[in-house]
Parts: sequence; structure tokens; C-alpha cells
Amino acid sequence: MQKRKNTSTKRDRVRTPSQDCETLVRFAELLKLRGLAQSTQDEYLRFARKLLERLDCDPTAVTELQLRAHLLRLKEEHSYSPSSMRTAVAAMRALFGLHLGHDWKLFDLVRAPSERKLPTVLTREEVTRLFAVVREERFRVFFRFVYATGLRLFEALQLQVEDLRQSDRVRVRGGKGHKDRYVPLPAAMLHELRRYWKTHRNARWVFPAVGRGWREKPACRERLGKIDEPMGQSSVQHCMKIARAAARLPVGTCTHTLRHSYATHLLDAGVSIRLISAYLGHSSLETTMIYLHLTAVNEASARAAIDRLLPPDDLEPPAAAVVVRR
Repeated sequence: MQKRKNTSTKRDRVRTPSQDCETLVRFAELLKLRGLAQSTQDEYLRFARKLLERLDCDPTAVTELQLRAHLLRLKEEHSYSPSSMRTAVAAMRALFGLHLGHDWKLFDLVRAPSERKLPTVLTREEVTRLFAVVREERFRVFFRFVYATGLRLFEALQLQVEDLRQSDRVRVRGGKGHKDRYVPLPAAMLHELRRYWKTHRNARWVFPAVGRGWREKPACRERLGKIDEPMGQSSVQHCMKIARAAARLPVGTCTHTLRHSYATHLLDAGVSIRLISAYLGHSSLETTMIYLHLTAVNEASARAAIDRLLPPDDLEPPAAAVVVRR
């Protein structure tokens, strides 16, 4: 008898909250009470499940030595990046420290220093090339909107019709840290958004999840105004990946690159870094300072200013210098 192959997919093997042990269920509730972003909650639970599946036990039975070995395995065998290691440690600190009350020294010993890499920034000519290769209107308008406002991907996707009530600025809902803010909106961009909205007339979202080929399907067009969710991040990222190759843009270019380019180009234009920091929604000016390393205009201006510091030396040295000795 031929052995039946295991055809289960990764989606089939994903653990649902109802399959979690009691301790993890209570941990998930704690994360919600802490008001963490949904993506952070999902990551913490994923790291917790990864540990428990490997040890095959309840979290209350895990020892500090076992957790230490697990984190070391992630770092050495699985080559986790510093960013992933920080997330793993934060998840374990939340589970065993905050939730279960273990005062383990391990949390203070593990270090994963962050890498201070300069972000990828496009030139204005490269930004123009990118927009030119994106044929589908919803993606082209979306990318232009991100570049015109400097919003994060998830912030731009949450754009609602009522956020455009004021003609010269847009309201950003639930930004990083659950903070709302206002960002200047170019008049030309507002016109583009309104023109695109008329193609679907959704009652709530400016960028609804219309799906592929919606223009050719009359039945789909009838329901556009009732779609209750915005366009998905994966759709946007997939389109950017294809556009990056078509426009021959630098490796590493993504939707977030438009945000970096927005900040750098504003600095080039002489806009105050404090204003740019406020537009980007940074909680600290230090975060915005990284763009000072990316702007060629500021570098050239600095060099010119340095050259002007020292007054010209028009005096000829004396024929015979007198040396005074003490």
C-alpha cells in the first residue's frame, strides 16, 4: 500500500488562539490590555508558541536555563538578525517576566545591538521612473500619495474619505504609538485622490480592497462602495517589487523608501528638520537626524559654510621673523 503524502499546508499547521494552552490565552489577553499594536501582539505570541512547541510543555514549567538555551539556539543555529533577537527577547520578557512574574537575570544579560544602516533613498529622477512604470491607477496614486506625505505604509492604507476634509492637509489616523497627526497635502495630490475615489466611490476608504480586475467586472463595481476593508499591504508590496525591477531601482527599494525619499528631499529644499520630524510622526528628533547623512545639498552647503569660516590671509609674511625667547 502506497504511503499517503502529507499535503497539509503551512496555513493548515498554524495554531489558532483556541488551540493555545490556558497560560498563552491569558498572555494574549494581557497583550491586548497593554494596548500593544496588533502586529506586536502577533509576533510575541508567535515567539512564545515557537518556544513551547520545541520544549513541548506549558510556559509555567519552563526554566531560565531552558530559555537561555533557546535564545542561544535562535542566535547561533538560526542566525537571527539583531532586530529579530530583540523581538524574541521582548516577547520572552513579556511572557515570563511581566505575565508569569519571573525575575530572571537573563533578560538583562542578552544584548542585540541595533545596526545603524543608512536607509535607501531615491533620487527625484528615480521617483519619476517609478511612477511611470506603475500602470494600475490605484497603486500609482497610492505610491504618489506616500511620497507626497511621507506616511508609513499602514498609515496610508488607513486613509479615509473624512480625513480629506481640509484641502491643505490630511489627517493621519492611529500612527505609530497610536497617535493621530496632520500632514501637509499638496493641492495636486488632493485632486488625484478625489479623481481616483470617483472610480469606486467607497463610502469610507480612499483605497478600498477592490481586488484584481475589478474594472472589467460589472458585478464587482456595484459593490465597491460597500467594501469594508482597505487595500492589503501584501498587494502594495508585490506591486512595488515588480515596479522596482521595471524601473531599475536600487536593491532594497520598497514602499517605505518613498518615506525616506520624502524626508531627504524636503531637507534638500531647506525645510526645517523639526518640521520634517513632526510630519513623519517621530517621537524624537534624533530619529529624524539620520536624514542629515543622506542629503547632498546639506552636505554641499555645510562645506561651503566651512570654507567661508576662515577669512582670507592677504598679509605677506615678514622678510625676517623675530623670535622672542624667554
